[in-house]
Amino acid sequence: MVDIHCHILNGVDDGSGCLSESVEMARIACESGTRVIVATPHTNIPGSEVYPWGDVLKKRLAALNEKLKAERIPLTLCPGQEVYYHGDVVALLKRGEITTLNGSRYLLIEFNFSASLNTILDACEVLSVIGIVPVVAHPERYDSLQENEDEVYRLKKKTGCLLQLNCGSLFGAFGQSAQRAAHGMLGEGLPDFIASDAHGPYVRTPFMADAHEMVSELYSLDYAEMLFRENPDLLIRDKEIDAFN
Repeated sequence: MVDIHCHILNGVDDGSGCLSESVEMARIACESGTRVIVATPHTNIPGSEVYPWGDVLKKRLAALNEKLKAERIPLTLCPGQEVYYHGDVVALLKRGEITTLNGSRYLLIEFNFSASLNTILDACEVLSVIGIVPVVAHPERYDSLQENEDEVYRLKKKTGCLLQLNCGSLFGAFGQSAQRAAHGMLGEGLPDFIASDAHGPYVRTPFMADAHEMVSELYSLDYAEMLFRENPDLLIRDKEIDAFN
């Protein structure tokens, strides 16, 4: 599997707090069948100390990849960020202060959980105009997207954005509303990826095998493979992904 949303880099956000935690997260991911992770530390959150894309994150990523190699953990880490949509994100992209997922056309974006549908729609349109494909992180957790799959469909149709569910949402880790929304979206075939959004080795871990099994049983094995393997693999290789395949 390929995990496109994971806070595995140590000491750069509210995810892994130290190198040993990052290594343990990598072991857990491998045990569940994950072979590639896009490291996506938070960035651009108002009022928070978060690192822009640059030497600190690049060096931390390289060091962790070297550590995994030394520990013989068969996991590859790719660069990325989870970008909070605030201010002039296009300008930040042009200045190189934020980065896409593995240098691709795909940008992982998140919003305030109370953001309106129009706010999310407008942001996705702004990015689409400059050739960026927005990947909306955990849409099942936004109030405006939880109750109406028709609005989610309209968002994708109008902007070409893609949707990434959190595997924990399938089990109710973020509350019943997010759980219902996640399964409602899956029932309509709207999500494009499922990722861990892992923050540590003990709670919100990168273990995804149980989520893959649930999707296979409740929906279909083909859909599970698309969400956990095929589409994420296309993303990290910067290949086109059809929002309605």
